[in-house]
Amino acid sequence: MLTRSLAPASAPKPPLLLASSLVFNIGFYAVVPFLAIFLRDDLLLSGWAIGLVLGLRTFSQQGMFLLGGALSDRYGARIIILLGCVVRIAGFLLLGLSDTLAPVILGACLTGIGGALFSPSIEALLAQAGTHSEKAGKRSRAEWFALSAVCAELGAVLGPLLGSLLSGYGFQPVALAGSGLFLIALLVLFFTLPATPKRATELKIVPWWQTFRQPRFVAFIIAYSAYLFSYNQLYLALPVELRRSGGSEQDLGPLFVLASVLVIVLQMPLARFARRMGAARILPAGFGLLSCAFVAVALFAWTIPPQGWLRLLPSVLLITLLTVGQMLIVPVGMDLIPRFAGQHNLGAHYGALSSMGGVAVLAGNFLLGGLLDSALTPSPGAVIAWLALAAVPFLSALAMWRICRRLPPPAI
Repeated sequence: MLTRSLAPASAPKPPLLLASSLVFNIGFYAVVPFLAIFLRDDLLLSGWAIGLVLGLRTFSQQGMFLLGGALSDRYGARIIILLGCVVRIAGFLLLGLSDTLAPVILGACLTGIGGALFSPSIEALLAQAGTHSEKAGKRSRAEWFALSAVCAELGAVLGPLLGSLLSGYGFQPVALAGSGLFLIALLVLFFTLPATPKRATELKIVPWWQTFRQPRFVAFIIAYSAYLFSYNQLYLALPVELRRSGGSEQDLGPLFVLASVLVIVLQMPLARFARRMGAARILPAGFGLLSCAFVAVALFAWTIPPQGWLRLLPSVLLITLLTVGQMLIVPVGMDLIPRFAGQHNLGAHYGALSSMGGVAVLAGNFLLGGLLDSALTPSPGAVIAWLALAAVPFLSALAMWRICRRLPPPAI
């Protein structure tokens, strides 16, 4: 009884928030990785159109993160989380019930907007709950966030497996099942999430474009945006390689499990290694690995795939190199933002980073997605698409080498 009295009645329960992150990721990864296959096989879209739809989905989420956090501060996390669930349910319903391009694009965008609404709110509530837990002499806030990352990765493991198991029923029934999962989450959260206070002040968002007055920071976020573009090729380009090698959507599940296992096992050791090596070495090396991931597939793209599990070797190399590159880049890149911001308008700087990543995915998928049509079958022309994809992070590696040589000093 004494322990409970240390936290206000409105304090959220950390296990509930962790379970929410797990369920949200299961629902997302059971559906979205298979979207490109649905667009190509069922709607018969070309590569550039598929890239446009996936790019719009990512842009809708990345570009709205700053707004989602501000809305949570102004109106309370609970109502914004519930609103995010409603928006994502609507998005999955559109994906599950539509057979023309316009409503599919709208559905894809709504899934992104929903994530941008509830993700910052869940993180804010977890920070609050972790503070109460730490004051009560229990688990620290950092430990709760670490557990949240584990739950998120567990969802990223279970989601693709669930999607691949249900893939025999077709994409649209899986999307409808995803909407049902979020509906259950909505009902549970409606009755279990405590009310959260809202501010009486006006909604104020520092425009992220104000950060464009810093030329070196602008160069940094443009170069860094190649990371999100490259990693999003797991949704656009990986299904193309699976088609070339004679694989199917059922192979996506184990491949995404591989990515999650790599993150769970290697993220902390690689983060410590990156901290020792420094940004000037790690960021060029990390983007170099992203480039090598696409070059590795290019080496096989013109050949007839072998029989058996060896046909998946290019996909395994793509997943592994992209994931290791991500684990090197993200902690170091996130840690550099305060050095550009000088501890001022951090939200605007992180918002600019996310928004630029969304722009890169949208523009890159639209411009290069059409090249992937030639990579669906083994041919010399299939190599061109993968080399074009490799050029994007390679240019960023060169840019990061130059930018990080003259970084602002760490803020004290």
